[in-house]
Formats: sequence, structure tokens, C-alpha cells
Amino acid sequence: MITGFSPRLYQQTILGTAASFNTLVVLPTGLGKTAVAFLLAAQRLHQYPKGKILMLAPTKPLCEQHIDTFRKHLGIPGESIQLFTGSVKPEKRAELWKKAQVIISTPQGLENDTINRRINLGEVSLLVFDEAHRATGEYAYVWLAEQYEKQSRYGRILALTASPGSDMESIKEVCNNLHVERVEVRTENDPDVKPYMQKVNIKWEKIPFPEEFKKIRQFLKTSRKAKLLEAIKLGHCNDSEMRKTQLLMLQGQLQKQLSQGIRDFEMMRCVSVIAEALKIDHALELLETQGIKQLQTYFNKLQQQSRTSKVKAVKNLMLDANFKSAMYLTDDLVEKEILHPKLPKLQSLVREVVDNDSTAKIIVFTQYRDSGDAISKLLDKSNVSNHIFVGQAKKNGVGFSQKKQKEVLDQFRNGEFNVLVATSVAEEGLDIPKVDKVLFFEPVPSAIRSIQRRGRTGRLEKGEVTILVTEGTRDVGYRWSAHHKEKRMYRNLEKLRNGFALEKKEQPTLNKFISQDKVVAVLADHREKDNKVVKELIDLGISVKTGQLESADYIVSGKVGIELKKVPDFVASIIDGRLLSQVRLLKKNFEKAVVIIEGDEDIYSVRKVHANAIRGMLSSIVLDFSVPVLYTKNSKDTAGLLAVMAKREQDKSRDYSLHANKPQTLKEQQEFIVSSFPTIGLGTAKKLLESFGSIKALINASADELIALEGIGSKTAERIKEIVEKKYKIKK
Repeated sequence: MITGFSPRLYQQTILGTAASFNTLVVLPTGLGKTAVAFLLAAQRLHQYPKGKILMLAPTKPLCEQHIDTFRKHLGIPGESIQLFTGSVKPEKRAELWKKAQVIISTPQGLENDTINRRINLGEVSLLVFDEAHRATGEYAYVWLAEQYEKQSRYGRILALTASPGSDMESIKEVCNNLHVERVEVRTENDPDVKPYMQKVNIKWEKIPFPEEFKKIRQFLKTSRKAKLLEAIKLGHCNDSEMRKTQLLMLQGQLQKQLSQGIRDFEMMRCVSVIAEALKIDHALELLETQGIKQLQTYFNKLQQQSRTSKVKAVKNLMLDANFKSAMYLTDDLVEKEILHPKLPKLQSLVREVVDNDSTAKIIVFTQYRDSGDAISKLLDKSNVSNHIFVGQAKKNGVGFSQKKQKEVLDQFRNGEFNVLVATSVAEEGLDIPKVDKVLFFEPVPSAIRSIQRRGRTGRLEKGEVTILVTEGTRDVGYRWSAHHKEKRMYRNLEKLRNGFALEKKEQPTLNKFISQDKVVAVLADHREKDNKVVKELIDLGISVKTGQLESADYIVSGKVGIELKKVPDFVASIIDGRLLSQVRLLKKNFEKAVVIIEGDEDIYSVRKVHANAIRGMLSSIVLDFSVPVLYTKNSKDTAGLLAVMAKREQDKSRDYSLHANKPQTLKEQQEFIVSSFPTIGLGTAKKLLESFGSIKALINASADELIALEGIGSKTAERIKEIVEKKYKIKK
């Protein structure tokens, strides 16, 4: 099945393991992790000809890259290899799934397809997770792997990454979340890999920290220390030199206590003081590692917030003498057009490479978009052709769609400009052959990100990496942090390679509530698809379908609609006035309406709302609207309650419907009947009734008359005719 590719020895060895066990493959960037995937895909297609291959990658550009690779090397028709992303409509994905042998997909859309049962993971003989280090926390990989293990008849998992994490707990979490049974690790020093490694020359370029900057830093440090000394006096802090990570942990602990109702003036003031210290910390980072203009932009943003926001931390900073002095000096340096010395140094390094080779390709990585803009403008002044490359999220009105990202990358591959100035979006997986040089504008304190950045060069021939480090700043700490984390990662991987055992997860028993021979269904609003409750319901054996609901977050029968509010959202909806209208609409549309409040936070402490306002709202919901209010601790508890409610409502002795509304008027009742036909939504129902005038005329219409109406296809027309004309049979 493989065309135009000869596997290397280490790829064949890894394939031998991956063919028999769920395997995590850790290979340096550029050594052909994707090749292991299509080699194993060929083997699984040969073994299970009717099975499907599913490969997941975090971004659309990465998926498109894999599509090209699979079509080039896997000897099956191109149309049998399909791309699934959010830009492909769900109905189209369901149709393509039936025909395709290989599917390359982003995980989020596929997660929704799995929830709505548009696809069947049980048909998949190989599931590949690219950039497998993402399989932590609530990332979609974790839930999809769990569902695959439950549904697959002949499953196999292949996980691919260049860097799974630095500490043993992180690596084990990835392995257990993806049900890994074996770990295959290769480093640049392994004898079977060494012949294929291109030399990458890494240079640390030390940059002096200017005296003018040191004055600003001293004012900021003095301000930060004063905040933490106040926190010590308040009794909730024990060190005026706390690092940022320690401050974040302390902030989290205090906020948790506040949410549980443990609050006093000292604690509330301490939370505000720590928030001030963290804002100063961010200013210090921008000053030391980025530049004066970037710092001024941040200061201006805080000034603007202090005029409009009620947050005391921001207002207090604007009154702090040391902080104001730092702001004044910053404005002065910007006016004098003083740059961070990294910028002219980077400009010089880029100019040197381009002058030697006008076709050279360089990637400049930077942590912040503001720095990316500054770098791009400086290169423009030097007549160096460049293009900025950022993610989809819009910041200051700028964001690249996936289409735009692909367009820019294609231009870079084709040599239409020399320098790609990129944020973290370009760190993962993108295959750009022959990148001559990679420049880090700053070190990053992450082994994964550092490895990913370096891996953009030295793929086909030798490459160079230069990392700019400002002396006497946190740049130095970040450099050594990443270095030690990387060393620790390889030590831990070596331990895993020599003896890895999968921690078996205890599977929950569902029969207590849901018997396997009974289908219990819940309809969830489509905005709830990312909610853990939906996934917990599926784990409980509930058939979940998502759709656009006019009211309610969950419907467990035609009679019962449920509005779910987490504690902070419940209080927020009192403040902004949403809650009463939501309850009113819920009561109008359902015979039985229920409000569920989820969370273990103290409802009277999450926001500055008088307790009587919350009590008054709860009383109104129960007494004025006759809607019961139930409480759950977390998503698992909520799902359990919804499952029991659904089972009770859908008992075989009861008639039920999952239709979203309880029709009141004659018009609503007519729309209700027509919209209950398969594939007919409310909008199409209205169109049909307007066109034919009545339900009787609609039912008596021919298939041709139905098809003539825009939005009605032949299959829908045939199904409607079948429903209204076919004889009703009672099963005996």
C-alpha cells in the first residue's frame, strides 16, 4: 500500500511495537513521526479492510499537511482520504464518514460528531493522536480516547509527539489518558537515529540590559515588594520575594476560601494586593524580555481600565507613586525612541543571513503579538521581506483565520518572503522544509515549547538556532528552566522505556441507573456540547443529541425542560437581569420546568450581591413561577441527576417526546406537527405551511411538489411521503 517511501530502520522497529500495542512514540522533530502513522495505517487497513483510520491533529493547517502526506504515500484512492474540520458542515461530515477509509480531523468537531452519533468510533481500527502532549486536563483528546476504548471492536492507538512533558506525572498523565501500553523513545544520541539527524547549531546571544531600563525596573520592584509586605501584614503571605508561580498559587487558594464563604477584610484586601503584585510582575516581564513600547501599551491599557473598571487592584496601581514613576520614565523613553537592545540585535542577525543568501528562510518566534509587530516593522525598515503569523483569536482587532494561516505558510514555503515572524501558533508540527535559521526573541520556560521551536529547522539539512537572552533578567532564569526540564524529560522517558505499566482505570458501572437494553435520551442545547455534563451523560449510557433550543439547556422529555446554572453564572444572571426572563420562557414552554444550580461555591460570596437579593430571586423562582430549584456539586452529580430524571420520564409506561416546545396557539401546534417530521426544523416547517397553506394540503402534496420547494431534497420528500402514506403496523 505504501508508495514513494522507504521506511528507515528505527521506523520499522517502532512499527513492530505499534502494530501490537497502544504506543506513545517520542521522536525528535523532522524524523518522520507521520511516516510511522501511515505505515501503521497501511498495516491496519490490510488487517481490517472494512475498518477506518482516524488521525487527529490540533489545527486545520496541520490536518491539511497530513492529508497531503497520506495521499502521497498511502496507496488508496485520494477520495478515500477525507479532511474533517469545523468548516465542513456536520451533515456533510456524516456523509463523508460512510465513504472514507482514512479521516484526518481536528478533535473539537469530531467530539461533537461523536456526541451526536454522526460517526461510529467502533468502526475505527486505528486512532492516531498527533501532538499527543496535549492529552491532559479537559482537552478533547482525553474524552475521545476514552470513548474509543469503550466502542472499538479491534482498536489500536498511536500517540505521536516530540516532547510529552518534563515531569514524570505529566508524561504518565498523557500515557494513561491515551491508554498507552508501550513507549518508544528515540533521542538524537540513539545509534539508529543518529545517521538521519541534521546538525543544529544552537547559539545563546547575550544582550546587555540598558541602564535606563534598570531605573524603571527598580521602581517596579519597589512597588511590587511594598504590595507583598502589605500582604504579609494582612497575615496571608510569608515572603516579599515570592515568584510569579507562587503568587498564582496563593491567589488561587485565597479565592477558593472566598468562594466557600470564608471572608474577612484582611483576606479580601490581600486578594486585591496580590492581584496588584501580579500586574506589576507582568510589567517587569515586558520590560526585561520584550521592550519599552510593549510596556507602554500595557500601561496605557491599565490606565484605561482604571477609568472604567470597578476593580480596585487597577485603581490602586494608578495611585501608587513608584508605579506612576515607572510609567513616566517609560513614556519618556518611548518619546526618545529608545528600543530594547534585542530589536537591533535581531535586525542585525536577520540582515546578515539574508545578505549572504537572498533565498534564506528564517522563523522568528516571539511570545507576544506586540513584539511581533515591532519586529516586523523593524525588518520592513531594513527592506527584509517578512510576514507576521498569529493565531485565530482576535487581539486588538487582529487574528488570522485558518485559511489565512495556510495562505501565509504556503507563501513562506514558496519563498515569497524571507522571514516568518510567529507567535506560539507556529511552534507545533508545521512542516516547512529548509528553514535556515530559527530565532527566539526570548527563551521560554517550557521544555515542550522550546523543543517545538527548535524543531522548525534542521529538518532536511543543517540549521541554526539563536536565542536572545537579556543579561541579569528573567530571560536567564527561563533559559535554564527550559534546559533542566528538557534534561528531566529525557531521564523520565528513559525510565518509562525500560518499564512502563498502564494504570488501569476503574470503569464505572452504569446498570445501577440505565439497563443496557433500554435507550434513554436527553436533548442538550448545542451551546452545552463543550460542557462536561454532556460527556458525563454519555459515560452513563445516555443517548445525547445536541440542537438549538429556544429555552432550556436540557430536555429529558416533552414535558420537562431544565435550566442549568453554575453558581457564578446564577449570580451573574441575577445582576444582568437574564434569569427571570429565562425562567419565564422555561415555564411557558414546558409543563414541568426545573432549575439546577451546580457547584460547591458559597452562592452568597461569589459576587458582591446582597444575600437578600439572591434569596429574593430563589423565592420568586419557586413561589411565583412554581419552578423547583435543585442543587448539585459538580458535572458528574448533575449528569447523574439528569439521567435519573430522564429514565423516570421515559419509562415505557409513559408517552414522551423530546420536542423542544409546548405549543400554545393553533399556529404553534401546526408548526409543532410539521417540525416533528424527520430533518424538518422549525424554519422549514413554517416555509412548508406558508407554501401549502395547511397540514392537509402538505400531506396530500406529491413528492415532486415537495421537492420544488427550496430546501426540500428528494430524500426528505420521500421520507415525508413514506410517513404519511405507509400503513401503521403494530409489532406483535
